Amino acid sequence: MDDHTRDPTVEPPAGNPTGWRTDGQWEHATLRRAVVHGVRLYNVGEFHESHDCFEDEWYNYGNGSTESKFLHAMVQVAAGAYKHFDFEDDDGMRSLFRTSLDYFRGVPSDYYGVDVLDVRTTVSNALDDPSVLEGWQIRLDDEYPTADEADFAYAETLD
Repeated sequence: MDDHTRDPTVEPPAGNPTGWRTDGQWEHATLRRAVVHGVRLYNVGEFHESHDCFEDEWYNYGNGSTESKFLHAMVQVAAGAYKHFDFEDDDGMRSLFRTSLDYFRGVPSDYYGVDVLDVRTTVSNALDDPSVLEGWQIRLDDEYPTADEADFAYAETLD
C-alpha cells in the first residue's frame, strides 16, 4: 500500500468484497473513498461529478493494474451516462461504454463493493437499448446509496 492510498476515515464494507483485506483494512482506502462518493453521485444523476471522483483517484495507479482498469472503466461509465442524459449523444455513450467493457476485463465482480457484474451487464445492454439506463443505479455493498452534502463537498475538492 502506498501512502497516497491511505485514509483512516474510510468505513468498512458490508460483506467481504475484493479490496477488503483479512486484517480489516482496505487495500487502498482512498480508492474506496472515491468509489463511495462516485457511486452516490452517479445514483442521483450527477454524472460529471461522479466521473471526477473516479478520474481523480485513477491517476494514483499505474497502467494495467486492476485498480487502474476498474477506475478507468468507471470513468467511462459515468462519462457515457453524461453523454446520454445531458447531451442525448448515444453514439458517444456507446463509444465510452465499449471502452469501459474493455477495461472491466479481469476486474473482480465485487470490486471495492461495486457490483461490477451488474454494471457490465447494464452497460452491455445499453449498447443496443440506451433506455435501460433510465432509473438504473449502481449497487454498492448490496444497496443503492445516494449522494448527500458530503459527496458534493468531496467532488468540489477535486476541481
